[in-house]
Amino acid sequence: MPTAFNAFHLMKSMTIIAALSFITVSCNHSTKEEKTTVTTESEKPDYFLLRPDVEKAYGYSHAVRIGDDIKISGAVSMDSAGNPTAVGDLAQQVKNCYADLEKVLAHYGCTFDDVVVENIFTTNMPKFLEASVYRNEIYKKQFPTGSWLGVKELALPEFMIEIELEAHKSK
Repeated sequence: MPTAFNAFHLMKSMTIIAALSFITVSCNHSTKEEKTTVTTESEKPDYFLLRPDVEKAYGYSHAVRIGDDIKISGAVSMDSAGNPTAVGDLAQQVKNCYADLEKVLAHYGCTFDDVVVENIFTTNMPKFLEASVYRNEIYKKQFPTGSWLGVKELALPEFMIEIELEAHKSK
């Protein structure tokens, strides 16, 4: 009887070892697969400078596209040399910001219909609330998600508003 008893426990032990070995190999195999990543051409960042000299001087890119997602830095009311425009006129600054944002979106083949996030920073929320009606001319289909934030100041004292966007454009 001791021999049959030992043989039973030996077989049981071997079965458990085989099962654990299979599980360990399976786990290691799936981990290796998860670590393998393939970077496609569409996932490489594509940077865009709207005003190359200004953006290089301040150290930022106006936009970057990775795959189907586009992140657009905050647009302010400025001319091609980086000088503030529409000083003291928030309503016109809003229009100037959206005009620049439209150019950036167009560079990537997008429109405001592709915008999924819009964050607005303003130094004068009551005036912005009055001027925000202009957004109805920009967003024809739906409004994006986002936040409106009252801030103490922006990059230059003449800037009263800054608008940043995120867009999603499926191929």
